[in-house]
Amino acid sequence: MPRVIVIGYRGDLDRALRRRGLDPFYVVQAPMGAPDDRESCWVADFENAQEVLRAVLARRLDNIAGVLSVHEMGVFTAAYLRQQLRLPGNTDSRTVLSFRDKYLQKSRLLPEVRRARCRHVPKGTSYQELIDDLGKIFVVKPATGAGALRTNIIRSAEEYERALALFSGTSDVEIVAESFIDAPEVYIDGIWRDGELQWSSMGRYHEAPVDAAHDGTLAAWVLDRRLHTGLFQQAETIVHQVLGSLGAPDCVFHLEIFEEETDLTFGECAIRLPGGLSPQVNELTYGVDLFDAEISLALGEPPTQMGRDGAPDRFYGFVLLRRPDSGHLTQEDFERAFRFDQIHYDSSPDAPVGPYGRIGQAIVSDPDESKLEKTIHDIVRFNATGGT
Repeated sequence: MPRVIVIGYRGDLDRALRRRGLDPFYVVQAPMGAPDDRESCWVADFENAQEVLRAVLARRLDNIAGVLSVHEMGVFTAAYLRQQLRLPGNTDSRTVLSFRDKYLQKSRLLPEVRRARCRHVPKGTSYQELIDDLGKIFVVKPATGAGALRTNIIRSAEEYERALALFSGTSDVEIVAESFIDAPEVYIDGIWRDGELQWSSMGRYHEAPVDAAHDGTLAAWVLDRRLHTGLFQQAETIVHQVLGSLGAPDCVFHLEIFEEETDLTFGECAIRLPGGLSPQVNELTYGVDLFDAEISLALGEPPTQMGRDGAPDRFYGFVLLRRPDSGHLTQEDFERAFRFDQIHYDSSPDAPVGPYGRIGQAIVSDPDESKLEKTIHDIVRFNATGGT
């Protein structure tokens, strides 16, 4: 059976690999390992390409067909492994850096791409220097971060010091600061191949990921192109400008955009599977399997499942459920209040807590996007308030 090296473990991707008749070997790091019945090894840091390569070589794996990464933190290492092991897929690790380091990404874009001002924050950079450069409100985050972790909006010198305390403080390229953009976010999930946009969908967040990471709720839904024709056209123009100017390899990508009143402003772009339940709601809405597309690209093959023709019959969205701010909820409470396509909610005191405080998840749908949006807002409110 052909073997695929996978950096990180994700159950839905594991099932997709098994459906393709592939045998995954997982490289994992704390806190999340692979199930006991899956072959794996542990490393301290996905981004340490030397460590991951040593771990793989030490296992003397045979019949390796490809490498892919579940996490954004592993995309550079995946490209490096392909290069060293002479495997198909993207081997240009330098180009990958334009999709990891936020400063490198924004500094290499075409002039016509509207974006936040962005800079590295070397050791000793003062709060005053940043407000002089970026404005009175700015954002501090990891230069190569993901999922809004350690991302903070800074409005005072005290908040700046607290944000810096989350980092090692030993590197001039560990942190970036960006001018703050006060606008809702939309995103595009898609497939880029041969320098062209092969397929894409657009979604909207219930609240910005940076807010969801600070005791909020990550939720999103698929947008109806028929209701947002201009938005889709402008966003797809940005996709071509960004991925084209950065020389993106064939990839599945996730690109975020701020929807300001007068124009769209580029946020950032990652060349990996989208997070949350975005792959699932895209497949349910359009019939496009992004897991299968990611696997095909890792094997050096063109993605083949390009979805159903015509407008979708229903639009899907998801909510990553968390513990309520007060009271107690069970899955039965949710099911009495709402109609779900899928739901899982672990209300036990020792339930494992994932990113964004996740102890459960739900998928809902509706033929009307506006009704879907309202349902998601209602579920988020119900979850946060304990059903009141």
